[in-house]
Amino acid sequence: MTQQTQTSQQPQTSPQPQNVRQTPDRPHDCPPPDPAPEPAGQPYVHDAVLAMWAPSFVASRPDGDLGADVDGFYHGDRRCLSSLRVTVDGVHLAATNAATESANRAAFDAVLRGVAQRTPDPAVTLRRERTVLPGRFTETVRLTNYGSLPARLTVRIEAESDFAAMEAVKAGAAAAPVAPAADAGRLVWTSGTERMTLSAHTTATDAHTAVSVSGTRGTFAYDVPLAPGESWHCELTGRADADSATPFLPMTEDARPWRDLQLTCADADFSRLLARSEQDLARLLLADPQAPGDLFAGAGAPWYLTLFGRDSLWTARMLLPLGTGLAAGTLRALARRQGRATVPATEEQPGKILHEVRAETRELADGKRLPAQYYGTIDATPLWISLLHDAWRWGMPREEVAALLPNLEAALNWLVEYGDPDGDGLLEYVDSTGTGLANQGWKDSGDSVRFRDGSLATAPIALCEVQAYAYEAATAGAALLDAFGRPGADRYRTWAARVREAFRAGFWVPDEHGPYTAIALDADKRPVDAVTSGMGHLLGTGLLDAEEERLLADRLLAPEMADAYGLRTYASDNGGYNPVGYHVGSVWPHDTAIAVHGLARAGYPEHARRLAENLIAAGPAFDSRLPELFAGTPRSASSRPAPYPASCRPQAWAAAASVTLLQALLGIEADVPAGRLTVRPVTGGLLPLTVSGLNVAGRPLSLSVGADGVVSTRTSAPLEVVTQAPALGDQGNSATEATAIEVPATEAPAPGAA
Repeated sequence: MTQQTQTSQQPQTSPQPQNVRQTPDRPHDCPPPDPAPEPAGQPYVHDAVLAMWAPSFVASRPDGDLGADVDGFYHGDRRCLSSLRVTVDGVHLAATNAATESANRAAFDAVLRGVAQRTPDPAVTLRRERTVLPGRFTETVRLTNYGSLPARLTVRIEAESDFAAMEAVKAGAAAAPVAPAADAGRLVWTSGTERMTLSAHTTATDAHTAVSVSGTRGTFAYDVPLAPGESWHCELTGRADADSATPFLPMTEDARPWRDLQLTCADADFSRLLARSEQDLARLLLADPQAPGDLFAGAGAPWYLTLFGRDSLWTARMLLPLGTGLAAGTLRALARRQGRATVPATEEQPGKILHEVRAETRELADGKRLPAQYYGTIDATPLWISLLHDAWRWGMPREEVAALLPNLEAALNWLVEYGDPDGDGLLEYVDSTGTGLANQGWKDSGDSVRFRDGSLATAPIALCEVQAYAYEAATAGAALLDAFGRPGADRYRTWAARVREAFRAGFWVPDEHGPYTAIALDADKRPVDAVTSGMGHLLGTGLLDAEEERLLADRLLAPEMADAYGLRTYASDNGGYNPVGYHVGSVWPHDTAIAVHGLARAGYPEHARRLAENLIAAGPAFDSRLPELFAGTPRSASSRPAPYPASCRPQAWAAAASVTLLQALLGIEADVPAGRLTVRPVTGGLLPLTVSGLNVAGRPLSLSVGADGVVSTRTSAPLEVVTQAPALGDQGNSATEATAIEVPATEAPAPGAA
């Protein structure tokens, strides 16, 4: 096809500037040096625009093009399309806007400079509208001539595929593109059993079309006449046949296990954050192929869109105020894969809950090698136990809880027999393979466990928050055993008491500000004395007494921990502090939310409110889509937090953090077996507030708190609702009031509820 580059009016050449100031150290006729090439390594994704429906997503540049670093159309852990560019011959496309319209839809706007213009105003626009569904995406490319002059344009849509594995992309490793074939007007790439098809369709009868292949690049080309007032569009459809790249199934449209969550309050940023988070969480859901009705949250995109023990468990736990359906699916999906034997290569042990599941073994950039089903985690097992207990308290049907009691007993036994190998009453880990994760708590980077001077701790390591998880799990598991008439509760209560004693003896250290808890004990049982956010995970678990909780509550709100847009993982006065270090100074939204909830449970509502407001203030900087983590720079240093450049966004537990903030600020606690729901709001800038879409005992729950602090609840669940008006001062609450709620006959169970 003959290329058409003619436009109806070329832009005028600007006059050459006069008296241009020259750079002093470079002659005026010497061109500036080329910028240094980007170093190899994990790609930065903070400016990527991501649209997703798990297990598929598209990551692109803000102009809509794919072709740099992490860009691509992915299905599971495979990049099925690595490049997709829209160009117009001889015309500069100036990107003007990029918007994530919803979790799975994005739109991009540009103007064609100098085309069909009589004035300096742009006349011809380009809009790209992208929608992602499981295994496919569609994209509409639309040109519109708003000018008074005609134009004739050659539009090219060029694409490539490399079928790169996610781990190779994450490592920044180059992958060889695969040559496509032109087949019946489509472009088709194949690699082994995997196949990617890209087709294009336009209804314009006067736009000449050609499909061609040159090397590894396939091209759709269109000769487009565009009269004044006319539009032309082309619809692209990409389909991936790469099911071997993911071990899980997509969620169907109508399977979301919660109702629409709607919040109206005095803080519009919080309302937007909650709405966006709920949308993202729905598109992160995956189904277990062994039981497609069981859903869980994939950890996050682009790097972790699969089942992760701790991430999926924390996400389900944070979302319990929306119903128990996600918790039940997550518990069962992990129970099916619970450890049955001792397998050193995968770190599987009887009763242990796994770390992650992938489609294939992962070869990491640092030489680590993680099996497809990997058990290298110290915290997933106690978190599984606590989720089962909390889901029971929120109203998970008794028969569903009972079906998981054998798994509960196996998990409890793992705590005592395997999680504490030296019998000192503390859970500890060490990578037994030499090729697995060196750190096996949620702060699992290699440099995350440090002494206050910045030096690294050596394994075996006993993390402070893991002891809180263990204590809470042992006591919660014992309560479940008692409630269901199973033996063994006393054994685990006795063991929990031993954990508490060992923790008190080993973890408390002093400094000039008073006592606090170390991040860990090292191989020699020495306290690893860095000041960290791990303290926030201890609150409200029962591990500490009231005075100990007071000490930690005050320490968490100290400036070196909390003067950022959330809680720092690592205090700014520690040696080795780095505000953009993965676990040594950054802020993780889920980590902050856990501390907020712990503070509220421990009786420190003002501390909780202040920390929550810091995190809510970060939302606008990220278009209300909180990332996995962001920089821990002080709020006083910038009006918005800086991104961590390789962070996942969306990330499941970061999105779920907004629900935990809501639960903590409203003081909602459920005990369905005891027939009670408690609401104790925290004052702040949220009132008046109304929220609907909550769920307790399988029944809808809505509530409101007026500007005067009066609490009103509505639910059809047969529960006594204990409400407590928020205090008007800094701390404390007013007297409680117990009310019986009338049960309306018209309300139905929430989606996913039994």
